[in-house]
Amino acid sequence: MTSQTIAAELAERITSGELSPGDRVPSARGITRDWGVAIATATKALGLLQQQGLVVSTPGIGSVVASPTAAPAPALTTAKVVATAVAMADAEGIEAISMRRIAAELGTPTMSLYRHVKSKDGLVLLMIDSVLGEASFPSPSEADWRADLEVSARLQWSTFQRHPWLAGVMSISRPQLVPNGFRYTEWCLRALAPLGLTMETMMYISVIVFSHVKSLATDIAFEAEQRQDTGLTADEYMTTRSRDIAAMVSPEDLPLLASLVRSDDFDLDLDALFEFGLQRLLDGIESWLARGVNRR
Repeated sequence: MTSQTIAAELAERITSGELSPGDRVPSARGITRDWGVAIATATKALGLLQQQGLVVSTPGIGSVVASPTAAPAPALTTAKVVATAVAMADAEGIEAISMRRIAAELGTPTMSLYRHVKSKDGLVLLMIDSVLGEASFPSPSEADWRADLEVSARLQWSTFQRHPWLAGVMSISRPQLVPNGFRYTEWCLRALAPLGLTMETMMYISVIVFSHVKSLATDIAFEAEQRQDTGLTADEYMTTRSRDIAAMVSPEDLPLLASLVRSDDFDLDLDALFEFGLQRLLDGIESWLARGVNRR
C-alpha cells in the first residue's frame, strides 16, 4: 500500500466528519501497525495530509485534524524550524522527523528548509542543543560537589522527561558537539574541581552520572510510545496483565516474586528509580573518595 492511498483513506475520514477538528489521527507507528507498511511510508502519508492542510502536529498529542480557520504560518527562521521539529518529535517520536513533514507543517517548500538547516542530521544536533538549553543552572555551591551533581542530574532528568526522544539520539561514546551539552559537563567539572582529582577522574564521574540518567530515560521514550499507541498508562497496562503475571509467577518456582505479586504494594515508578539510583551512585563515589583516592 502506498503513502498516497493511506493519506487518501485518512483524508476521506476527515472530510466525511468521522474525524473532527482536534481529533487525533493515527501516529506514524500506528499507521505502520494498522496498514502494515514501513515507517517511511507512514511518515510520508502524514506529510501528505499536512501538505493538504488537513492535519497539524500538536506537542504531547501527535497529529490532529486541523481547524479550517488555522492562522497563517509566521516567517520561516531557523528557530522556527527547530521548534517545529522538537514539537513533532515530542508528540510522535524522532522517527516522525523528516524535512518533508516539517516543511508541510510549516506550509513551505521542502527545499526552503535547507536555507536554515544543512541536513536532517544537522537539524537533530540543533534540536539537541535547543532542548538542553532550556535548563537554567543556579550558581554552583563550590563546596558541596554532591549537591551540585544532584542539580545537574535532575536538570537532565527533567529535560529527558519533557523530550522523550532525546535519550535515544544522544551518545556517550560519540558525544554530540553541541554548546549546551558542554554546559552540563562544565558544571560537573566545576563541582568536582575542589576535590583535587585528575581531569580523567572528574570526566569519568561526570559520564557515569549522565549514563545513569540517560539509561533510565530510554524507558521514558518507550513508555511515551506505548501510551500513544495503546492509550494505556503503565499502571493500566500492568492491571490488564495482572492475571497473566500471576499465572507465570508460581509460589513453588518463584516464591519471592510470587509474594511480591500477591502483596501488590510495589510500584516501579521511574522517578523513584531515578532518585534511588542517583543516591546510591553518589554514595559509592563518596565512599570511594573517603578511602583516599589518588589526587593529581
